[in-house]
Amino acid sequence: MGSVEIVDAVGYLLGNWWLSRSIEDHQFGIHASFQGTAELFEDEPGSSSVIGGRAHYVEKGELHYGSYRGPACRRLDYVRSGHATTMLYFADGRPFVDLDLRNGTWRTSHPCGDDHHEISTLIRSSTIMSESWRVWGPSTNYEAETTFTRMGPIAKPGPPLQHPV
Repeated sequence: MGSVEIVDAVGYLLGNWWLSRSIEDHQFGIHASFQGTAELFEDEPGSSSVIGGRAHYVEKGELHYGSYRGPACRRLDYVRSGHATTMLYFADGRPFVDLDLRNGTWRTSHPCGDDHHEISTLIRSSTIMSESWRVWGPSTNYEAETTFTRMGPIAKPGPPLQHPV
């Protein structure tokens, strides 16, 4: 499957997704997995469609990592910087990476202290997206592969399924 051109990154990502992640922790020799849901929702419907508009990403699920079996979550904010581009921020407001899906593919790097993150995304269709992370440095050494599958039909998003706690 090839990539799909995206005219509106936030518009494409809005809504609810199933996700499955496989993690290879090279530092500790552990194969891990994460199964759950991801949701990108707006404060108010239509608010993220303008430059500077904001949407919120919430990922929740179950992590299996060594002997740990339990809940895990991640939160990010998306701020539209162009129609096909958006800036991602950590939940505490620190900038993370810029996301540009115009060509249906995207690659970026993010330094995190002495560690280095390389991230790539591939839009496979209107309902499937994959993401790869390669992270290494003195504190960590892992690779993660995630497949996102849209839940339900593509439609104008309404209220979120779950509000962050």
